[in-house]
Amino acid sequence: MTRGVKIPKCKKDSITEKIIKYSKPKFVYIPLICQNDINITVLVKSGDYVCKGDVIARKRGNFRIPIHASVSGKVTSIIEKPYLNGSLVKCVVIENDFKEKISSKIVPRKHINDYTKEEFIDKIRDAGIVGLGGGGFPTFAKYDTDSKINTLIVNAIECEPYIAADYMLLQEKCEEILEAIDAIIEINDIPEAIIAINRGNTKTREIINTFVGTYLKIKLVEVPNLYPMGWERTLIKEIKGITYNHIPAEQGIIVNNVSTIYAVYEALKYDKPLIERVITITGEMIKEPQNILVRTGTPVKEIIESIGGYKRFKDIYLIAGGPMMGAAMDSDELVSSPNLTGIVVNRNNVKQEAIECLRCGKCVNVCPAKLSPVLIMNGLESPEKLKTLRPEKCVECGLCSYICPSKIKVRDFVIEAKNVNRKER
Repeated sequence: MTRGVKIPKCKKDSITEKIIKYSKPKFVYIPLICQNDINITVLVKSGDYVCKGDVIARKRGNFRIPIHASVSGKVTSIIEKPYLNGSLVKCVVIENDFKEKISSKIVPRKHINDYTKEEFIDKIRDAGIVGLGGGGFPTFAKYDTDSKINTLIVNAIECEPYIAADYMLLQEKCEEILEAIDAIIEINDIPEAIIAINRGNTKTREIINTFVGTYLKIKLVEVPNLYPMGWERTLIKEIKGITYNHIPAEQGIIVNNVSTIYAVYEALKYDKPLIERVITITGEMIKEPQNILVRTGTPVKEIIESIGGYKRFKDIYLIAGGPMMGAAMDSDELVSSPNLTGIVVNRNNVKQEAIECLRCGKCVNVCPAKLSPVLIMNGLESPEKLKTLRPEKCVECGLCSYICPSKIKVRDFVIEAKNVNRKER
């Protein structure tokens, strides 16, 4: 039986008529971070002129992927800006000249299936593509393996409440996404691709079925509408009935979400680096919720203003990424990044104070990673004990906090425990 919980979707207002575009920020603030790693080499300095798509920084160490300019213009400085996890991160500031200059002319590729595997890996690495579901893991690394890959699972679950960016991309770019999936499996000699959607998602099922018939190796699978079905470990267990120790490739499986697949399409078709993505701006305090294509480094405050702003800028509660796995923000001064899926702005209702743990065990029962969140929380004072409780396996889904009758923010304690374990290594 699949482990998960049925939670409110809250997506009614988030599913909009169309994706709109905002590409005119006066300044962009490109975050110098990759998968929470700030060990970044900066390749530009104040006064330099950059074209859209130029490499301005590169991650050091493993998975040395580039970070690109999302607009053309002059580099003015490097300053700190709030990041989606609430921390301050150094950013390269570029003043947009609105000329959209690129380094070289882009000639669209007619057939994107004719890359070699080596060319494919180089292309998506050089494009700086990372997982756009929130994790930010470098995408090329999943394919850069000598192990045989038997299945590509395209994760179209988007189980985080409120967020609808992948849903909207499938509505508007289904043909392109299918073309990319077909190219990926042919180039990498993968026998099958599975697009996973929520059971009952009629509109997505209909639009995929309209186009998928010509792709014999791509099939659609509906899975239970539970949270966190979008977690790849849960998804693989549901679809294939198998588990793995560390990464899905151990079992011959690769998982990419819809936004990542579309980024791969643009890299293969147009040689386009990852400089923009679709994010959802929604919540009860947003005047007109929208799904917006925005450039990396665009101030969120500016994006919200561009769609009409807040219903009122008082007593609001802003979440980066969604209410289950996202982070509460102190202000709207954060900037967009590849792994920012959306912004939720709700009324800041009076919060119920947490009470002492009831020892009910509900957090243990719902944990998809089969951890004991309450024991991890209570073991923070004992690093040795924490090692045996394996908090590093936590996927940070937030179900332990959601289910807790004492209103304890259990997830926050488990994340703290993960950090303690990292320091002890």
